[in-house]
Amino acid sequence: MIEQQFFQMVQKKSYFRHHRKILLAISGGLDSMTLFDWLYKYREKLEVEILLAHINHGVRKESDFEEEELKKIAKKLGVKIFTSSFSGNFSENAARQFRYDFFEKVMQEEHYTALVTAHHADDQAETVFMRLLRGARLRHLSGMKAVQSFACGELIRPLFTFHKSDFPDIQHFEDSSNFQNDYLRNRIRNLYLPDLEKENPQFKDSLRYLGKEIEDWQTALSHLTRDLDIENVQVFHQQIPQVQRFLLQNYLENFSGMNLSKQQFEEVLNILRTKANYQHTLKKDYELVKDYQRFEIKKISRKPDLKMDSILLEFENLIEFGHYRFSFGIPLNGENIQKIFVSRETSLTLRFRKEGDSILLNDHHKKLRRLFIDKKVSFEERNSSVVVEQNHQILAILNIAISDLSKALKSDIMSTVLYIQKIDG
Repeated sequence: MIEQQFFQMVQKKSYFRHHRKILLAISGGLDSMTLFDWLYKYREKLEVEILLAHINHGVRKESDFEEEELKKIAKKLGVKIFTSSFSGNFSENAARQFRYDFFEKVMQEEHYTALVTAHHADDQAETVFMRLLRGARLRHLSGMKAVQSFACGELIRPLFTFHKSDFPDIQHFEDSSNFQNDYLRNRIRNLYLPDLEKENPQFKDSLRYLGKEIEDWQTALSHLTRDLDIENVQVFHQQIPQVQRFLLQNYLENFSGMNLSKQQFEEVLNILRTKANYQHTLKKDYELVKDYQRFEIKKISRKPDLKMDSILLEFENLIEFGHYRFSFGIPLNGENIQKIFVSRETSLTLRFRKEGDSILLNDHHKKLRRLFIDKKVSFEERNSSVVVEQNHQILAILNIAISDLSKALKSDIMSTVLYIQKIDG
């Protein structure tokens, strides 16, 4: 019998090996009622406890009746059911988001580790076709995954090897809106795929196999490139363009919700290939930061890392600023002490760089911006670089350059030393 095939398949694929409490999303349609029937029959052998979750979308007059009937069925079988009613302006995307938000809430409150849905082979074929129509990237034509992370556990779709025509005609509710062609998925199901199946009766299976093959290729390429440090610019540039494209697509999967358009993706790829030191704002408060050695995508920081922009240092005083300890004229103990010659006659200003800053080097004033480019200083180092200023003139940029003015002070009778020590952290 077909339910025995289902049980054997679930056991073989170990879908519930790590789960004892599963939440079943139930609409009342034939697919979800069949899945409930099969899981309920084999619940003891599978060693699972079933909880039901139902959304009343309220778009049909039968919705309230069906909700009450599902509650009666659940009570009769001794299965707990949670229900919720959709609110807001109805659309496919809004309804889907509402459903999964509700499922996640129930899972967290009831401590369930698996959400199970009744998506089957026909749904998978429709999904691949829909994404193809919408011009999705190749990696997204793989369709829905049988198992993926969700909420505090996993989302499991155990019916992908079954077509809707395989399901027995058990008690269920028929959604009349499935036969209306107002939505793209309904048009695909009711119009497009039936026409294409006249040319190829196995067209749905061909779509499924295409999605599975793409998924396998993605998995294989991810496995073969798993040891590459993609954020290393040199490593990235060593790859052929096709591998660079794949690596960047894989990397972007780490930033959920960003969803770059094809044009934005090409823009990021071009930056990585051609720009040396670059900062670029992306979607969802993310930015791409690239220097000469590495790049990364990260959340845009809304707060400065350092508490003040500048500080005054008087002779024979010691202060900490910008992750450094500064001592004006009094030697510091320890290793790796940097020394800069300064005048003891006036105070020093310690600050971060400003637009238009320049420094005297080899008898020429050089803009800090050009100096950073020539020395290939990263954005992070630029933003944290400490400028030592005296009498409104720059004497040094820590760890980057020392001005001619400071060097000239070495033999001056009124000179002294500014001692600088890096603070850990």
